[in-house]
Amino acid sequence: MKVRNSLRSLKSRHRDCRIVRRKGRVYVINKTNPRFKARQG
Repeated sequence: MKVRNSLRSLKSRHRDCRIVRRKGRVYVINKTNPRFKARQG
């Protein structure tokens, strides 16, 4: 899982990417290709 300052660019890498907020953190998750997982901050 990548840790990045900004997730906007990561969201546009794949059309299945979703931005999710969990426990005060922002995540990019992708069910079809888990390679694109990321967390902010």
